[in-house]
Amino acid sequence: MLVGWPRHSRFWGIQRLDSSTSKAQIGSTVVLLTLAAGQFIMTLDSSVMNVSIATVAKDVGTTVTGIQTAITLYTLVMASLMIIGGKIGAKIGYRRAFMLGCLIYGVGSLTTAISQSLPVLLLGWSLLEGIGATLILPSIVALIAVNFGASERPKAFGIVSAAGAVAVAAGPLIGGFMTTYFSWRWVFVGEVIGVIAIFFIARKLSDPERAEDVPIDLVGAALTAGGLGIAVFGVLRSSTWGWVRPKAGGLDFLGISATFWFILGGLLMLWLFLQWSNRLESAGKVPLVRPSMFKNARLTGGLTMFFFQYLIQAGVFFVIPLYLSIVLGLSALDTGIRLLPLSVSLLIAALGVPRFFPSISPRLAVRLGVLSMLAGVLLLLGGVDLDAGVEVVAIPLLLLGAGIGVLASQLGSVTVSSVPDSESSEVGGLQNTATNLGASLGTALAGSVLIAVLTSSLLGGINTNTEISASVVSTANVELASGAPFVSDAALEQGLTNAGITGADAAAVLDANRQARINGLDAALALIAVVAVLALFASQRIQTKQPDAMPSGPE
Repeated sequence: MLVGWPRHSRFWGIQRLDSSTSKAQIGSTVVLLTLAAGQFIMTLDSSVMNVSIATVAKDVGTTVTGIQTAITLYTLVMASLMIIGGKIGAKIGYRRAFMLGCLIYGVGSLTTAISQSLPVLLLGWSLLEGIGATLILPSIVALIAVNFGASERPKAFGIVSAAGAVAVAAGPLIGGFMTTYFSWRWVFVGEVIGVIAIFFIARKLSDPERAEDVPIDLVGAALTAGGLGIAVFGVLRSSTWGWVRPKAGGLDFLGISATFWFILGGLLMLWLFLQWSNRLESAGKVPLVRPSMFKNARLTGGLTMFFFQYLIQAGVFFVIPLYLSIVLGLSALDTGIRLLPLSVSLLIAALGVPRFFPSISPRLAVRLGVLSMLAGVLLLLGGVDLDAGVEVVAIPLLLLGAGIGVLASQLGSVTVSSVPDSESSEVGGLQNTATNLGASLGTALAGSVLIAVLTSSLLGGINTNTEISASVVSTANVELASGAPFVSDAALEQGLTNAGITGADAAAVLDANRQARINGLDAALALIAVVAVLALFASQRIQTKQPDAMPSGPE
């Protein structure tokens, strides 16, 4: 995706920052392409196979649930180990951690490409690729801090963050194209080739002298990995188990959904992690993460906005493909094509804001970005209805992409500039943890609200329709007690036929389902809009001056 971009450094508006520890001098464009390509590949895995789940499941001899488990575990591994990955980078060197992550990720991608069973797929995709990503992503943040000065970082972070956001939008297009015309396995073969190329180029990146001894807090590592892993797993299973009240057939304890207990247990472990870290810091030792860092308003403000950005972004990327592929019946490839306006406006904003408005207030830029995303969500909310077509998503996607691009151009620089460069890998771990938590929660919340409203609306439509026979009403109330699936007209019609429901009954249920789907989508979009408004309040903590106009380090 990045190969065809202009290679002349003046296009980027960034000059290379000299470093006494550099063993090779390379142009800023090569640095950016290397790090942006790494960000692109790492992010691609979270979206590229969503449109090909059924095909992958058939090829490896499992079910759709099995593939969804693999995707969930990939997110879980990243969320759990991201902070630890940042600390490892500080210990062995950012460049070395980046290259090691590429090797592990490449092995994982190759294992995934040749997998013939679910266990092998889980090993390659979920575990090895997840571990590789936890070494690569924090190192990207640290390497940007090392290779670019404070005034140049907004541009660099904008480009790298844009590459990740474009990967989310382009993932369905790439996955749909490869699955339709070749095989989904070639996506992972391509990733192997990509990380090998990145590995060899990365040898020329600048890397500072690492400290003689950077201890890794093993107790803190266990607590943070356990706490984040348990909490995120609970969130990701909320659509199956329910949040507090257990769904029919869902896991529960003492009559309360397992989701609640997992989140509660995860938060308790994170509290213990903070207590342990405070104890180490007070004793003059080095914890996994220093709690005093969270007193830094610039850092916490940036991390909070990262969380909100990815929560909104994940919710939107959950809702729009459902509308395009299920409601409108577009193919995986056509769905990906319709998402391209977002990628275009995202790149323009991510590159254009730092280039043409280098002195803009980060707080103002962030607020404009959030407002643009909010406008896009509201236009979708007003445009999606029974009579709407594919055209209703074009302008909202342009606005959403522009908003994401503006945020991408500012937030990375805001967080990294809030601490000394020596702590940039720790910030990278925290930053990627915040984004993974936001993405997990955004998908879970949007999905839960959508299914809840879909179910209640569908049952309401069936129960109040006097043209539907009593036997069909009774069957629907039993079958949909645990939640109605978000399915196409064709899939529902086939299911009704298999159940012996035809004629006027089937037509009425199909009509009720069409309206229920729209109601569910509207409810999810309304929730995302509320979150965007909350993000505007949180933006108050963002600084008002660019990092190069402020003293470095914490406030």
